[in-house]
Amino acid sequence: MVLISFFGLTGSKSSTDPATWSSKKINKWFTENGWLCGWSITPDSSINKREFTVSYFKNKERWEKAFKFLKNNDLSKLELKRYDIDGDNLFATVSEYMSKNEETANFEAHRKYIDIQYVVSGKELMNIAPLTSVKEVITQYDAAKDIEFVTVNKVVNYRATPSRFFIFFPCDAHRPGLKDGINSPVRKVVVKVKVD
Repeated sequence: MVLISFFGLTGSKSSTDPATWSSKKINKWFTENGWLCGWSITPDSSINKREFTVSYFKNKERWEKAFKFLKNNDLSKLELKRYDIDGDNLFATVSEYMSKNEETANFEAHRKYIDIQYVVSGKELMNIAPLTSVKEVITQYDAAKDIEFVTVNKVVNYRATPSRFFIFFPCDAHRPGLKDGINSPVRKVVVKVKVD
């Protein structure tokens, strides 16, 4: 009886740890969208669901604050600046720029923060590559700015519009802000979620 109780307790504990969840369970939880806190924008198919699920449950309060910020603000009217949501643990930047030519932009990667990137208006292409595909480091990692610039061996292109958002983890090299057809104005919000 004691052994049955012990295994029952340890079994239920591991089932609450998303790192042990099956892909099916992760997909089910992810597609239910409760974690979006009512924000109605679609997550892009490029998002690493397992990485996100583990990170979300590790820092649920932080992620909830991030999505509530995105839901509860008129992102088209926010000033172009940094917004401290939870100090250096969680903040957002709002920017406007012209989309860039591919040859003038580099892949970037971060170690301390996860990016939620959302194009509020306009459109752009985002290149995404696994950090394991890095070919060369162009600029060594700068801890103060939490960024390094690299070249990669394989690239996948994604179209960013106001209908969807992206999440980039430290395992993702990404090159956002690229022109989609022609150089055009873009307004973007990037929420930086600290990795613990």
